[in-house]
Formats: sequence, C-alpha cells, structure tokens
Amino acid sequence: MPPAPGTLREVMAVWWLGQAPARAAWRSVLVVSPRAGLAWRPSRCGSSAAEAPATKVEDNSFLQWFLLLIPVTAFGLGTWQVQRRKWKLKLIAELESRVMAEPVPLPADLIELKSLEYRPVRVRGHFDHSKELYMMPRTIVDPAREAREAGRLSSSVQSGAHVITPFHCTDLGVTILVNRGFVPRKKVNPDTRQKGQIEGDVELVGIVRLAETRKPFVPENNPERNHWHYRDLEAMAKFTGTDPIFIDADFKSTVPGGPVGGQTRVTLRNEHMQYIVTWYGLCAATSYLWAKKFLRGTRGM
Repeated sequence: MPPAPGTLREVMAVWWLGQAPARAAWRSVLVVSPRAGLAWRPSRCGSSAAEAPATKVEDNSFLQWFLLLIPVTAFGLGTWQVQRRKWKLKLIAELESRVMAEPVPLPADLIELKSLEYRPVRVRGHFDHSKELYMMPRTIVDPAREAREAGRLSSSVQSGAHVITPFHCTDLGVTILVNRGFVPRKKVNPDTRQKGQIEGDVELVGIVRLAETRKPFVPENNPERNHWHYRDLEAMAKFTGTDPIFIDADFKSTVPGGPVGGQTRVTLRNEHMQYIVTWYGLCAATSYLWAKKFLRGTRGM
C-alpha cells in the first residue's frame, strides 16, 4: 500500500537532510579546487623570482673578472716596454761605441766581417769611377742642420743620391764597394763633378755595413737604370764585378767638388717611452673605472 502524502513528505525531508554532507563535499570540490590551483601558482612564481637574482649575480661576477683583464694586460705590456727600452738604449750605446772606436784594418775574411758592422776600418787603394752606382733618393746626413731645424714643420733638406764606387784594395787584392757620400740630384751625373773624382791611391776610413732587406713600400732596385733603393750587396757586387763588401766613407774623405762623406746614420728608433706612458696610463684609467664599477658597489651592499 503506498505511503500517505504526509508520510511521503516526511520521508523526502529525511532523505534531503541525509544528503547534506554529500552536497557539501561536492561544493568543496568544485569551489576549493580552483582556489587551490591559484594558491599553488604563486609558489612557482616565487621560485623563479628567487632564481633570477642568482643568475644575475653569476653574470656580474663573470663580467667583473673578465673586465679586470684589461688593466692587467695593459700593465703587463707597459712592463714589457720598460724592458724593451732598456734593451734599445743598450743597443744604441753599443752602436755609438762601435762607431767611435779606433779604425782597424779591413779583414779579408767575410765571416769575420759580419761581426764588424758599424766598426770603422782602414783601407788603401784606388777608385774605379767608371762603375759608379747611385742609391736614391737620399737626403744628406748633417747633424748640425738637423739640430737647428728640430721641431720645424718644414725643412730645407734637398734630395739627392749616395755615390757607390768600386774601390780596389791594393794590400788585400780585393775590390770592395765604397759609399763616397751624398751628392744633390743635379750632381748625380759624374761629368758635373769631375773635380771630385779622386785619382790614384788613397787611404780612407769607412764604416762597415752589411746587406739590408727591402722594407715595405720601398721600390725594387733597378740595375738597368742604375737606381738602387736598398743595399743588396750580392746584386751590387755582381753588377760591378766586386766582392760583396760595403763601407761608408767617413766625413774626412770628402774632397772639394766630390760627394759629402759621413753618411752613416747610427740612430735607432726609440719610441718605447711613449708606449710605456700609453700602456701604464691605460692601466691606471681602466683600473679606476673597474674599481668604481665593482668595488664601490660591493661596499654599498
């Protein structure tokens, strides 16, 4: 028999009340789960935020020590230039002492001659003016004039050539090449300086010079035109039929109307002090900037 209407309502009410815990549980699942998801996400963002400063610190540390290489390298190069300057000053002093030494007889042994560069030697013999060579362009070596015109923007120096003449040494029986000295361009032709063409046996003192290699931008020698731009002793000796021995005649060998002797330059480039100032200055400047960037920032932390 079906329950009475009043009894049915009572049964439904009891059933609804009994389902209350289940409904509450479903609401908690539907409502709380999204909140739980939202609560988890900030924790993940917080981890990334913690990793970012660590990465930035590592990058700054690498940059700090990498930039320190600049002043350290500059200091090392400056110190190296100090040592180079000492070596260059010693070399210049040695060359000056060689040039000012007492002349010695010219040795016939070429091997011995290689150790005598810039040493004065004494020879006796006669010139063969028919086989002159011309090293050009050249300017006259005149220490007095160069001292007067030091610092000027322009100078009165004139261009010309060095006259290289075969010289037969009567004592040794060999023929060498002698740089008699400088002549201006208008006097390169020997017909214009017949008065200075020495005849007969003479004794002269000269500075031993060795062969040199062609420097950048220096033209090649032109034997066909008898234009020589650097000392290629083998080629010069072959062209004139002499031995590959070369000396620069000293100033005392100069005769009226002839080339001006004493054309040996013994000065060497010595710009190491400029390099020292440059490298040490760069070291000081970059050290200051490095300390200002990194050390002061560290103190302020």
